[in-house]
Amino acid sequence: MQLRVTFVAAARSSPLLAERFQDDRPLDQAGWDEVQRAAGELLPLAASDLRYCSPTPRSRATGDALGYAPLVQPALRDCDMGRWRGFTLGEAMAREPEAVDAWLADSRSAPHGGESLLAFITRVGGWLDTRPADDGGRIVAVAEPSVIRAALVYVLKAPPSTYWNIDVRPLSATSVMGRAGRWNLRFDGAVAQHTRA
Repeated sequence: MQLRVTFVAAARSSPLLAERFQDDRPLDQAGWDEVQRAAGELLPLAASDLRYCSPTPRSRATGDALGYAPLVQPALRDCDMGRWRGFTLGEAMAREPEAVDAWLADSRSAPHGGESLLAFITRVGGWLDTRPADDGGRIVAVAEPSVIRAALVYVLKAPPSTYWNIDVRPLSATSVMGRAGRWNLRFDGAVAQHTRA
């Protein structure tokens, strides 16, 4: 059986330039407002056979606000950023410029003491490949944009460096279809963007 997995990016809890590695902050009022504006277009995904989310507060809150009642999936957690957890990219660069350069250049490196980009992509892809085809054909997963980027790199069998060239906007929906090891990216139409600049 072919599965359809639709990833919905969690609403943002901070302005883009203030995003932090492994950000565990809950949705702020602007994030709640964005979810309410996008609900009409994303609510039909609540009819999916299985509904999942990343373990972050904003992913859980986004899924709950959209009526998905999602099951938390630890494998959909953000990349483990080790000692850079809670830093912005600029803060990490100011403290450890050579380490950040190495991390950005080599998908196998983990100078922060956490998870490499390649390990992160492999973990998210492993979750995707183990979705139960016999439990239904439609799945929705609310996740952090970074998790969706990792899933797309895996699905496309693209080089890990492609991760840096994928932009996943909050509350956007991206679908993949297939089964373990054989996935295709699917475009059905645009979901209106309801994000702040």
